[in-house]
Amino acid sequence: MEPSSLSGLPDGVAEALEAEGVSQLYPPQAEAVEAGLLEGENLLAAVPTASGKTLIAELAMLSAVERGGKALYIVPLRALASEKREAFERFSEFGVTVGVSTGNYESDGEWLATRDVIVATSEKVDSLIRNGAPWIDELSCVVSDEVHLVDDRSRGPTLEVTLAKLRRMNEGLQTVALSATVGNAAEIAGWLDATLVESDWRPIDLRMGVHCDGAIDFVDGDRREVPVGDDPGADQTAALVADALDTVEDGRGGSSLVFVNSRRNAESAARDLARVTGDRLTEEEREELESLAAEIRDASETETASDLADAVERGAAFHHAGLASENRSAVEAAFRDRLVKCVCATPTLAAGVNTPARRVIVRDWRRYDGEVGGMKPLDVLEIHQMCGRAGRPGLDPYGEAVLLADGREESEELFDRYLWADPEPVRSKLAAEPALRTHVLATVATGFASTRDGLFEFLRNTLYAAQADDDRHLERVADSVIEYLSVNDFLERERGHDGERLAATSIGHAVSRQYLDPMSAAEMIDGLRAAGGRDGTGSRSDERYAPRRRSAAEEGDGATTGNGDDGESVEFVTYDRVEDEPQNGAEPDETSEPEGTSEPEPVDLSPLGLYHLVSRTPDMYELYLKSGDKKRYTQTCYEREDELLGATPSEHEDVRFEDWLASLKTARLLEDWANEVDEDRIAERYGVGPGDIRGKVDTAEWLLRAAETLANEIEIDGASEIREARKRIEYGVREELLELAGIREVGRKRARRLYEAGIESRSDLREVDKSVVLGALRGRERTAETILENAGREDPSMEDVRADASASAAATAGSAGDEGEGQSNLGDFR
Repeated sequence: MEPSSLSGLPDGVAEALEAEGVSQLYPPQAEAVEAGLLEGENLLAAVPTASGKTLIAELAMLSAVERGGKALYIVPLRALASEKREAFERFSEFGVTVGVSTGNYESDGEWLATRDVIVATSEKVDSLIRNGAPWIDELSCVVSDEVHLVDDRSRGPTLEVTLAKLRRMNEGLQTVALSATVGNAAEIAGWLDATLVESDWRPIDLRMGVHCDGAIDFVDGDRREVPVGDDPGADQTAALVADALDTVEDGRGGSSLVFVNSRRNAESAARDLARVTGDRLTEEEREELESLAAEIRDASETETASDLADAVERGAAFHHAGLASENRSAVEAAFRDRLVKCVCATPTLAAGVNTPARRVIVRDWRRYDGEVGGMKPLDVLEIHQMCGRAGRPGLDPYGEAVLLADGREESEELFDRYLWADPEPVRSKLAAEPALRTHVLATVATGFASTRDGLFEFLRNTLYAAQADDDRHLERVADSVIEYLSVNDFLERERGHDGERLAATSIGHAVSRQYLDPMSAAEMIDGLRAAGGRDGTGSRSDERYAPRRRSAAEEGDGATTGNGDDGESVEFVTYDRVEDEPQNGAEPDETSEPEGTSEPEPVDLSPLGLYHLVSRTPDMYELYLKSGDKKRYTQTCYEREDELLGATPSEHEDVRFEDWLASLKTARLLEDWANEVDEDRIAERYGVGPGDIRGKVDTAEWLLRAAETLANEIEIDGASEIREARKRIEYGVREELLELAGIREVGRKRARRLYEAGIESRSDLREVDKSVVLGALRGRERTAETILENAGREDPSMEDVRADASASAAATAGSAGDEGEGQSNLGDFR
């Protein structure tokens, strides 16, 4: 089927596709068209990576736009959103406009109403629905990329509920789902009322095998000798990377993508494999890689960035979530250009951005799992996703995916477990906490249900309901969530002639709009009330909530989440009212207090207290306590206990107390950031990467913004203190730099230099001698002009201006910071 034979697309699109080299549609693409893709029919395409799923999505969206509609493309990761936007923007010459929305959960994204194609994560789409985005009901086509991720415990429930809501809001909405090959594709298609296009066809061959005893044994029976050799340090991975590079096809050697099970292993593997790649670089490649390594060092001053740059100079790299986003992007681009020859990555890259390689090497097929307390084999689907990264049309004549075995017995196990096995069926994780309490509240708050029966009716549209054995289990789970939300004053319940009526309270609406886990909101409200010593009416609250997470031992096996197919009831971690918790079997009384939850005295809202408050919510991934941390942070806890919001748990309550300390460790990281401690010092002090720092900062900023809203909602004084703490986190500066750091292109590092040179405000920038500004900014004329223009200076030109040497000296001395804790260039993101 030729593109020119397609109807229903904007004029010129078919010719453009043919100009891109699409002379014939791939078989799965042609089957999708025949199934009504261009006529608005629902479709699930379950086909291997690199088999043309993106073009299926593009054809559906373009035909929807041509019919006068609007299309939404849902991606699982923010990084993919930018990549897809760039791909879709090539259709702008045909009048198709593209918009991307990934952050700011409290926005309604009104500006997106002017766009034909919108790219967003499922979390962002969910938040847009909660905030009443006016264009949502104008959608005529939604594409869900990687729809099999409904199986993911963290992201899956939001994707599942979002698709259910979009389909209910838009009658006749075309749903196009893209998936890897999964074990129950027909069941997923049935849930979406979609035609299934399922295929194992690939445009180029993917050969899968196991390397053992110096050779790769492929599934098709072929064998390729790849001896390891006797050199010191030689191993299977190095031999396979070298073999791929030395096997020249179409004038070039092959790149390798190596999957390992941890960040540390990714970094050490890249360091080792750089010895292999470094010997195989041309002089031109060495020069380009040196330039790229310099960019990586400039983007982040941490040891992680330095190690990455060292590897990149020799043609290797590592990739994981701890990297600064700009460094991850740089690695991905260089790998696609075949400048970097080998990337060592954690498994998350398998479902991420476009990083094709000729050879994929799965070095580690086990990963640590906290639930089992040890190493656990990866799922078949995850291994197949990794293998699918091998080979891309136009880049390689074939792809190879190789697992590593230590001995024949393990080799046979890998064939049985992965290479000859079908992927597992996708199972809904909607019953997993905190998903259900979050989505039940949002479902009621946004008007999708106003009664208990109406809520059950909505939930029956989910994959979870389609896979459940019976509705009674679903009702039990939902009822427990309703009870939790009611106890915490997020929902109101009332008996009516049509059954139990449900309505979100004012606080419940605020929690939903802020995109908070209700448990996070309960924690923050409790802490803010404890700080003020009052409830919203100005009197001591009689219904304070004890922020208490029950241990797994207390919950029993029923606390585990899932579909409940074993027939056991699903329990939920809740925050109990203090007076509802009996002590030693006695009935509760109004004067007794549980041990470790004594009534706190009112305290001021300090930055550390606020950072600790948001760090102990379920929405913040707290840092782990490492060896020696418990003693260190116990001391910090008692030294600064008067700043913490809420009652410190007793040391005898091991789980609660260690959670409290882990949150305190996270809060101290945030405090260091807000006190302008160097990024590299923070990374070393807390054992994290620059990407982790940025992630904690972004999450804290969002949660503090939500805390400010909640403080106003419950009429607790302190919104101004919360706002200042949030701004300090946003810019990474002390209080005196907030105004300067808020000017575009300034950021924490330049703000400190300007301040030390005597420039303290926006008005100072408009009035001070330009030579002082230029001196403080190290003579960078263009930067100085941009900042002055952003500050509102009428004549920002630096022509004929000489940098003031004394200003430069003062700025340099001041930016060294107290006790050697200088400025971080990560702050120059504004």
